[in-house]
Amino acid sequence: MDVNAIQLNTFRPLRAGQGTVEQQVQEAKELQETFRTFVGESFFGQMLKSMKSTVGKPAYFHGGRAEEIFQGQLNQSMAEDMTKASADTIADPMFRQQFPQQAKLLREAEENQKSGFADLDQLRRR
Repeated sequence: MDVNAIQLNTFRPLRAGQGTVEQQVQEAKELQETFRTFVGESFFGQMLKSMKSTVGKPAYFHGGRAEEIFQGQLNQSMAEDMTKASADTIADPMFRQQFPQQAKLLREAEENQKSGFADLDQLRRR
C-alpha cells in the first residue's frame, strides 16, 4: 500500500494542546463516543455470536441461508442497541486507561460545567 503526502494531512493527531480548549473537548468527546461504539459493538457482537453458536439448527422450520443472514443483521442491530444502553460502563474505564489526557480533559470540562450551574444557585432572589 502506497501512502502519499495528501493522505497524511487528513489524519488528526490525538495530542492535547493543539487548538482551543473547546476544540480539544469536542475532539475528546468524538473520540470517546467512537471508542464506546467500537468497544460496545465488538463486545456485544461477539457475545451474541457466541450465544447463537451454542444453539443448534432446528430439524424443522429452518429458514436456510436467508435466516442466517437475517440473524446476523438482527445480532448487529441488537449489539448497537445494547451499546447505546450500557457501553459506557464497559468502555469508560478502558477509555480512561487508553486515553488519559482526553479523559482528564473531559472530566475537567464536566466539572467546570457543573460549577457554572452551582454559581447560578447563589444568585437567588431574597
